[in-house]
Amino acid sequence: MGKKTRDATRILDKLTGKDTELRKMIAEEALNVRVARMIYEARTHAGLTQARLAELIGTKQPVIARLEDADYEGHSLSMLQRIAEALGQRLEVNFVPATGTDG
Repeated sequence: MGKKTRDATRILDKLTGKDTELRKMIAEEALNVRVARMIYEARTHAGLTQARLAELIGTKQPVIARLEDADYEGHSLSMLQRIAEALGQRLEVNFVPATGTDG
């Protein structure tokens, strides 16, 4: 039996191989998870409930719950900007080099 790895990226590389469509789907899901977690952590760090944050940005609590759900795919820059402002933070968006792609 070969050497085992615990590096998630290397494991995914082995599982996905050259399947670019699968790699793209995994990257999109990972982004959704990061955005949801970022919103949750910023809100809880600020000591706010979902209802209070919703009130601050002029929406309803279920909207915040949806935004904090890793399966939600409808994050918009304008909503993220409103959340950042309500939490006294600045939203930054970056382009970073893609890894493991042919392009």
